[in-house]
Amino acid sequence: MSTRLAGVEGEVSKEKLMQDLRVVVADAEELLRATAGQAGEKVSAVRERIQENLAAAKERLAAAQDAVVARTKQAAKVTDEYVHENPWKAVGIAAGAGLIIGMLISRGR
Repeated sequence: MSTRLAGVEGEVSKEKLMQDLRVVVADAEELLRATAGQAGEKVSAVRERIQENLAAAKERLAAAQDAVVARTKQAAKVTDEYVHENPWKAVGIAAGAGLIIGMLISRGR
């Protein structure tokens, strides 16, 4: 079970990383728009390098997002197959989880 939790935590941190990367990309795009009127060879070179890096980051972000979606779909498929093959075990697990969550909620009050 700890392996599953580590996988879930890894997915959460990947989602957070992707969200942070989206923010950085948006900020970089805004910076490029704000400096569009700036002239000069050095500014142009920096802007070009930023645009190239930004395009590469967008591609990596899209690929990472596609991979997360694919893994999520695979996990849902495996879960669905397990529930269909073991309906009573699934009901028991869900009831046990509900009982534990209910106990934790009632303790907090």
